[in-house]
Amino acid sequence: MEFWLQIRHNRVLKASFITDGCAPSLACGSVATCLLDGKSLSDARALRQQDILGALGGLPDEVAHCALLAADTLRAACEDYNRDKPTEAQPTAGATCESCNDSSSSPQQPRPGESEKDFEDRRKLAARLCRIRHRIVVLSGKGGVGKSMLAVNLAVALKLAGRQVGLLDVDIHGPSVPTMLGLEGTNVHGADGEMIPVDLGGLKVLSTGFFLRSQDDAVVWRGPLKMGVIKQFLQDVAWGDLDFLIVDSPPGTGDEPLSVCQLLGKMDGAIIVTTPQKVAAVDVRKSISFCRQVGVPVLGVVENMSGFACPHCGEITHILRTGGGRRIAEDMNVPFLGSIPIDPMIAATGDEGEVLVEHQPDSATARILREIIRPILALDGADELEGSGVDSEKKEERTMRIAIPLADGMLAMHFGHCEKFALLDVDMTKKEIVKRDDVEAPPHQPGLLPNWLAQRGAHVIIAGGMGQRALGLFSQQGIRVMVGARAETPERLVQNFLAGALQLGDNVCDH
Repeated sequence: MEFWLQIRHNRVLKASFITDGCAPSLACGSVATCLLDGKSLSDARALRQQDILGALGGLPDEVAHCALLAADTLRAACEDYNRDKPTEAQPTAGATCESCNDSSSSPQQPRPGESEKDFEDRRKLAARLCRIRHRIVVLSGKGGVGKSMLAVNLAVALKLAGRQVGLLDVDIHGPSVPTMLGLEGTNVHGADGEMIPVDLGGLKVLSTGFFLRSQDDAVVWRGPLKMGVIKQFLQDVAWGDLDFLIVDSPPGTGDEPLSVCQLLGKMDGAIIVTTPQKVAAVDVRKSISFCRQVGVPVLGVVENMSGFACPHCGEITHILRTGGGRRIAEDMNVPFLGSIPIDPMIAATGDEGEVLVEHQPDSATARILREIIRPILALDGADELEGSGVDSEKKEERTMRIAIPLADGMLAMHFGHCEKFALLDVDMTKKEIVKRDDVEAPPHQPGLLPNWLAQRGAHVIIAGGMGQRALGLFSQQGIRVMVGARAETPERLVQNFLAGALQLGDNVCDH
């Protein structure tokens, strides 16, 4: 067990903890952090086993030692603070990490009584997490409110905005992410002692659903086993360098959400999903209180199923009482991110293994989802979802994305039947290529590519030939098309474009 304390003027402003122990150990650590709120450093140091047991209402004798462990560990943290006088909250152990320049990312010394294996596990976990810039958990007080739907759309929208994204589904008893992404029956492979997450067009996905022999299998596990699996998903999976890791957590405030928040350490925050009726919205308060107790910022509340949007006329009919999520967010002083109506298209795309913000980007509900997601992207220093279809009055002038259809690594002369697209980001100020991504072209379908490339943030297309109808559709999307280019490598074409030397001939396509 380990405690983090944020102290100012010898008073505890915030406390959080992590433990690899059993469920009683988790409960004792959580209660201890609650008892510390606003306490002076001397009062925190004086917290006893009996205080923790009293707040819990007692524990069986065989696990009462967990309260003693929490009290002793907390006292050691207070003594470390007095000795070292840090200016910010930090783990009591020193740190070093070979994979980055952050000297506080990996434990350097084992804890008292910690085995060599447990110490090495902590180092591995820290080494994984230090390569993930933003960690966000999606929570709900009750099941069936659309938490997984929001997590999936959030992850895909961030991917479409050009970010490196991982999606971890730890809803152990009801993993629905594989179904929503069309990944049912997919197997996870390993290499060099690591699990390799499923790669879905640049989105890295892992779910307990990938490990079930059948979709009908039930997972019958107790708390410690669940925590072990969640730890393994973070520690032993080759997530690589990510801008965002989105965690779809089970509903409620039990073992799994607590384990996620403890293992992830420093988090950017939680998004809490609810439906508008009172019986669900009341549980939002519990989720917000849970986040505050474990030291996780609340990024905002989303109210799902807020009225029915008629697919014919667009009129909203309020089947359920509305506004419960907004009122509670205001009462508890957390942001309200928005309301999502009941839309048959959400269910239809989810059942087909498609994601609304990608496959129905022009729908009203997709636009609402993108607005809800906008503040999340702002965590990465941006204020708009580039490439995900969000309307913007001003495009970034410094960076441009150029799309080039490919066949055998060269420019494809027949635009509509290319194998891949090279997406090259260029710095227009420095006149240089800063990034290249190759993506598989979607199945050929008339009129599909203009929307598809607009979602991926293309500003310019360099093509061999293109039909007049397609040219008109790209113009409607605000994408400039340059036709008649020669069959060369994408880098050569873009370098010539930046130098003003791109040679263009006749448009060879007359479709």
